[in-house]
Amino acid sequence: MRIEYPGAIYHVMSRGDRREKIFLDDVDRQDFLKTLAETCQKTGFLVHAYCLMPNHFHWVLETPEANLVAGMTWLLSTYTIRFNHRHKLSGHLFGGRYKALVVEGGGTGYLKTVCDYVHLNPVRANLLKAEEKLAAYPWSSLLWYGAAREHRPAWLGVARLLGEHGMQEDSARNREAFMMRMEARRLVEEDEESLAPIRRGWCLGSEPFRQELLAKLDGQAGEFANGKLRQEHGESRAERIISEELKQLGWTEEELERARKNAPGKMAIAARLRRETTLTLKWIAARLHLGTSKSANARVHQWMRDNPITVSVSCMSPMEQASATKHQEHARKTNHAMA
Repeated sequence: MRIEYPGAIYHVMSRGDRREKIFLDDVDRQDFLKTLAETCQKTGFLVHAYCLMPNHFHWVLETPEANLVAGMTWLLSTYTIRFNHRHKLSGHLFGGRYKALVVEGGGTGYLKTVCDYVHLNPVRANLLKAEEKLAAYPWSSLLWYGAAREHRPAWLGVARLLGEHGMQEDSARNREAFMMRMEARRLVEEDEESLAPIRRGWCLGSEPFRQELLAKLDGQAGEFANGKLRQEHGESRAERIISEELKQLGWTEEELERARKNAPGKMAIAARLRRETTLTLKWIAARLHLGTSKSANARVHQWMRDNPITVSVSCMSPMEQASATKHQEHARKTNHAMA
């Protein structure tokens, strides 16, 4: 599943099939940039950074419309056809699904982080000699950041990244300062741990931004390709369910923790989590203070057998909703008496 919405920013990366080269020469690279330009013209994509490597590419793009998938489908398929035609080949060029890391914008610094990461790729891959400037690598957008506006591709936007570096004006002075800053940046030893969210995460941003994305995904069908995203989405949904149930029971978090392990209120919440999320019983037992997952397993499944109506209200008929409300009222009274 892809997260798409108007104004979204992504760090996109795709590798060659079996990690083989996707560019055999400079003509291929020119063809790719031409295809990228056509993609932007068709979709309205705005590119903030890109870097072409021998067997993969990186780019940071903004989608004014919610059309990442449509644009990427056209780009990858069109370049593959052109590459195969030129080299008299056939079959897949790119391996598996492309990675699309959602990035928080709005001057929070995350766009700067991911664009710097993209622009420094030639250094990490030892494609530049120590005495060579970053702009000497011809297949990166960094060289365009040092050029005047009239010389840059129309689909490349530099203003937003310059702003992230505190440079509000696209002037010769600021462009020179930006290039000097990037040269200094290449000398700083990178912490591999700090790069992990870019390389293995599904989004790069603050916790409120992450929660906002999870809320956008709630209710969408299908499996998530990213296991971490699937887990976080499940946990976010579970917390909303718990909040709803606690409100209906009139409990606080402290009262949830104090209630005995087999309290009807706890069992009702656990049963709903089992039915409406993919979270493990171990997670549910720890979150609801049910004891060990092994002991909780028998209690929860017995409750679900005895109370088959404990499902989401949105999935119930009007008669079932009335019955469930009556049952929840009984459970609430029982728990208050036992607490």
